[in-house]
Amino acid sequence: MAKAVGVGGVFLRALDPQALSAWYATHLGIPLQDGGSLAFDGPESMGMTVFAHFPHDTKYFGEGAQQSMVNFRVDDLDKLLEQLAAAKVRIDPKRDDYDYGRFAWIWDPEGNRIELWQPLPTS
Repeated sequence: MAKAVGVGGVFLRALDPQALSAWYATHLGIPLQDGGSLAFDGPESMGMTVFAHFPHDTKYFGEGAQQSMVNFRVDDLDKLLEQLAAAKVRIDPKRDDYDYGRFAWIWDPEGNRIELWQPLPTS
C-alpha cells in the first residue's frame, strides 16, 4: 500500500513572507533557500515528526484565533531560549517536561505561537 512517509512542508500565510522567513532563519537557525523558502535537509534533520489534530476550542495554540501551530525539534532548548530572550523574542514562561522531551513556546513577529521541542536522548 502506498502511504505518506513524513511531512514534506508546512505552509503558513504571512503579511510579509520574506521578512518572516528571514526572522525564522535568524532566530531559529532554519536554513534559508533560494526563492525564500526555509528547509531542513540532511542527517541532522532526522527524527520524529508528529502530525496531530486538536479540538477546535483548544487553547494549546494560544489564546487567539490561530488555526495551526508549528513544532520545531531543537538541539539545546535552554541555549536557544537564552538567544531568543537576548533578541527580545516573546517567550511563554510555561515549560513542560515529559519522558519524551522538553517543551517551550514562543511567538514570531506576526503573532504565531510556535512550539519548541528538545527530544530526550535515546539510549
